[in-house]
Amino acid sequence: MRHAIIDIGSNSMRLTVYSVDRENFTILFREKIMAGLAGYVEQGQLTESGLKRAQEGLTSFSDTLKQLNIQDVSAFATASLRNIQNTQQAVSELSAWAGFPIQVLSGEEEAALGYAGAMRDVAMESGLFIDIGGASTELVEFHHRQITRAVSVPVGSLKLYRGCVKGILPGNGAYRRIKQVLKQELKPVYGDASYPRAAAVGGSARACLRLCKDVFSLPKTCRTVTADQLNHLYQLLRSDVRMASDVILKSEPERIHTLIPGLMILRHITNHTEVKEITVSGYGVREGYLLHKIQAKL
Repeated sequence: MRHAIIDIGSNSMRLTVYSVDRENFTILFREKIMAGLAGYVEQGQLTESGLKRAQEGLTSFSDTLKQLNIQDVSAFATASLRNIQNTQQAVSELSAWAGFPIQVLSGEEEAALGYAGAMRDVAMESGLFIDIGGASTELVEFHHRQITRAVSVPVGSLKLYRGCVKGILPGNGAYRRIKQVLKQELKPVYGDASYPRAAAVGGSARACLRLCKDVFSLPKTCRTVTADQLNHLYQLLRSDVRMASDVILKSEPERIHTLIPGLMILRHITNHTEVKEITVSGYGVREGYLLHKIQAKL
């Protein structure tokens, strides 16, 4: 069967179409819209402009699904609708507009599903799972491929940009503000824990991997970066604003404003948990949702 999953995130909205049976799945089609919904939150509420932006994305996806003749659709939202005060109103309006229900995942559920998706793609027995989104970051500690702890922290690349950066790229004051937020929000989560390896998913992690490939001339097939490479990349981008702009625009132009905040989240976590290398998975929360919510029922 063919099944479509719509993921309404804080930075991007994504449509993925799968061919799925009881045991396997194949990705047939992907579409992404950089909606930036976290940028439409004012006084804790998603504004009318934000709702309209989400509706535009859903309309685009609906048109695509009609062209592909896909009837089986599941949709979920993460921190984009979870971490606002008018969640019920937003979900009701968007579900009515789309013509299908939209489920809001809890932070712990998002973490667990993201981990489940990544583990279909990464051979790692124990370590740390990291999912950096636009408005939240999910962390999963796992041992012998079993979850021992799953948490969600309300810190994301777009949220940091909105709250700490005044221009397009961070200046010295913005770097200090971001570091302070990360110290306050993330240190209580992982304490003094350490992990040899980590698996990472999300647009920020993939963008950091692509930038490392360009900067350090890594093989195109490489999916693993080291903590040292992340630290060198950070120092390189911070040393010269013009050079940082050129490097990011060449590789990740749509993330010109969120890439450095996302890199700082990933770097902060790996440095404080003594992670030496990070493998970036092509799968994540959508694939975990498919496995546990769709495939399990076949």
